Amino acid sequence: MNQDGVRPARPHHKLTEDGRRLQEVLTYARRGSRFTPRQQRAWTAYAERWWVPDEAVDDPGFSLPRLFGREAPLIVEIGSGIGESTVELAAARPDHDVVAFEVWRPGVAETLGRIGDAGLTNVRMLSVDAVWSLEHLVEPGSLAALWIFFPDPWHKVRHHKRRLVTPAFAEMAAQRLALGAEWRLATDWADYAEQMVEVLDAEPLLTGGVVERWAERPVTKFERRGLAADRHIVDLAYVRS
Repeated sequence: MNQDGVRPARPHHKLTEDGRRLQEVLTYARRGSRFTPRQQRAWTAYAERWWVPDEAVDDPGFSLPRLFGREAPLIVEIGSGIGESTVELAAARPDHDVVAFEVWRPGVAETLGRIGDAGLTNVRMLSVDAVWSLEHLVEPGSLAALWIFFPDPWHKVRHHKRRLVTPAFAEMAAQRLALGAEWRLATDWADYAEQMVEVLDAEPLLTGGVVERWAERPVTKFERRGLAADRHIVDLAYVRS
């Protein structure tokens, strides 16, 4: 926060000195927002309970742990898609709270339906920028785990600057992890896997590398898509040291 107790402007809210919207390089693109009938039912039933409106994070008193009304280890997932991994992993960790970031609103609705079907109470969803949120809403040394599965590969070379896993992001994210906390990643793009390894190996707060497929992580739609295209799935695990 600045000296007035106000958080810096979120992406899409930053302005130039003459009041024009600032052009920003973001790690995501907002896609269509049309719901299927099933997604609309899930949104209507659960959004007020488990989805956090974007403007809520601008309140100086906003706190991720307070969303759950209890004290528990906090896990963040970035890019939860339709919630396949989110729900299964959260269900196996009832003593942890999981905050999932997803900007694709139909994916949020799909996840809300999965949360409801599973009867979970330990998942909350946000649709604001995850990089900004990790920096400004998560205290250093407070995360029990960080999950990033199949982030947008931005496979065209001219778009590589939009990839999530960069040295600056790795440094900031590592600082948010508690000592001994684990950062799990997966991708089906070989060159992005190489970039992840290069970036994360160079971060002095982390130790780890490529590992066998994480057995707890369910096979998701994105993984099936990669396998159908004959792409190799790479899992990575790093620990805050």
